[in-house]
Amino acid sequence: MSVFSKIKVFCFVNLRIIKYKLLSDCKRVSGNAIMHHPLLLKGEGKISFGENVQIGVFSSPNFYSHYSYIEARYSDSEICIGSNVAINNAFSVVAYAKVTIGNEVLIGVNCSIIDNDGHELAFDKRNESPVGHSVVIENNVFIGSNVTILKGVTVGENAVVGNGTVVTRNVPKNAIVTGNPARIIRMLPH
Repeated sequence: MSVFSKIKVFCFVNLRIIKYKLLSDCKRVSGNAIMHHPLLLKGEGKISFGENVQIGVFSSPNFYSHYSYIEARYSDSEICIGSNVAINNAFSVVAYAKVTIGNEVLIGVNCSIIDNDGHELAFDKRNESPVGHSVVIENNVFIGSNVTILKGVTVGENAVVGNGTVVTRNVPKNAIVTGNPARIIRMLPH
């Protein structure tokens, strides 16, 4: 890649990062992420970043075409992202209650974490907001690409969540899970 091409890429990406920063409306953000990819911060709740949180990866899919989305929906909603966390492109997390991501966590491309159903499940209540059930990703977890983690789940320390997995139940520490729904395929030595 020529120097001129690198400058064009740098300018294009930085303009997109600035654009999404201007579109963000969450006023209760603490800490700063290292931005390599656009990030939209929404909601009335709290969003916090620890030290050395990286958003986006240049040499991964969705770098030019997508953005990441973090929403703490209500005033008592909270999203806490620990230190030394690397989040790949096209990540989304929506908290109605609380989502906690520990330290030293790696998150792949196109992953979603949501602590609620989005709408009530009963047909006569679908226009009502559902209740959130907290999600916890403990320290040193590796989450592959295209993973969905649903409400009320805790992913234990050192766990590995394989590509394309849908996590509907707790994952024990040191477990490797994969599938839809997630199932343990092996335990890591500890």
